[in-house]
Amino acid sequence: MSSLPWAARPLLTSTPFVDPFGATSVPHAPVIETAGALVWRLRHGRLQVQLVHRPRYDDWSWPKGKHEDGESLPTTAVREVTEETGKPIVVGVPLPGLQYLTPEGRVKRVHYWAARRAAPEADARALAARAPVAPVNKREIDRTEWLDVDEAAERLTRGSDRGPLDELREAHADHRLDTRALVIVRHGRAVPRPVWHGEEQERPLTPVGHAQASALVPVLAAYGVSTVVSSRWERCATTMDPYVRAAGLRPEYSDSLGEAQHERSPARVAAAVRDLLDLPRPAVLCTHRPVLPTVLDVLGQHSRRAVASVLPRRDPYLEPGEVLVAHVATTSKGPRVVAAERVSPPVW
Repeated sequence: MSSLPWAARPLLTSTPFVDPFGATSVPHAPVIETAGALVWRLRHGRLQVQLVHRPRYDDWSWPKGKHEDGESLPTTAVREVTEETGKPIVVGVPLPGLQYLTPEGRVKRVHYWAARRAAPEADARALAARAPVAPVNKREIDRTEWLDVDEAAERLTRGSDRGPLDELREAHADHRLDTRALVIVRHGRAVPRPVWHGEEQERPLTPVGHAQASALVPVLAAYGVSTVVSSRWERCATTMDPYVRAAGLRPEYSDSLGEAQHERSPARVAAAVRDLLDLPRPAVLCTHRPVLPTVLDVLGQHSRRAVASVLPRRDPYLEPGEVLVAHVATTSKGPRVVAAERVSPPVW
């Protein structure tokens, strides 16, 4: 088994900018996509992680499982970790993944994120928006253990599983592990301008756009989003509506995030993004394609150089319904975007 940087970008996945996979030596082999997480906590100043034991293989590994049709990979990670540990999580920064060839000749890709345990009160809104998860199956997972990272490295059955652990440990040492998500959403696909004869701010979503809005619900829930800020225009407000209803949230609608207002005063958009970077909890901002350059510029100003250099720079920046997740850490110099990834809704 080997850890490789990933060269491809499937539409239905979450794609870290520092890609965890590379070209496989069997390019036409069937691919099994799986996802999981390294759940971490601090105890008495020590970094600990949670391992699971699978009686079928008598091995210790990270909780993970197979991707299902209609899921984004962050959603898969949340569901599988919850099913295997019995506790819900909130995903954080992406970690290096693994890729290997199964005995049947198929390529298995494992996508990993750092994750924290969901807090019953702070994450209650995001948890309310999630689908029910099956209880732990003791025939698949019979034990879980929290271990200090050094002990976990020794306990892991496969040496390749230490790759994401090494990155987790390094992120912790560099203050890049304790993060919150700022999710930037371009509204779902809307009725084309030439065929819409009403007011521009009232131009609605197409059926595909509505499906993209619904598909965003488990994605936003996976990152623990508890604050919704959106352009007041119809296509943005409707894109956020399924999550707002599922999570029981009261959204904040802003005129300044609309296209016309942005043309007159991009500084107001920049101020809104800076305010969300300072927010101590996960949030989502939904806006329009012409507004995205200003949003991305502010994110770049608050990013590590490695992150800023790979933020989208070309129009359309994000596709309709697509998501950019900025992972924000609090530093002595203020909020800092320490990682970023893109998630495409599993509806096209």
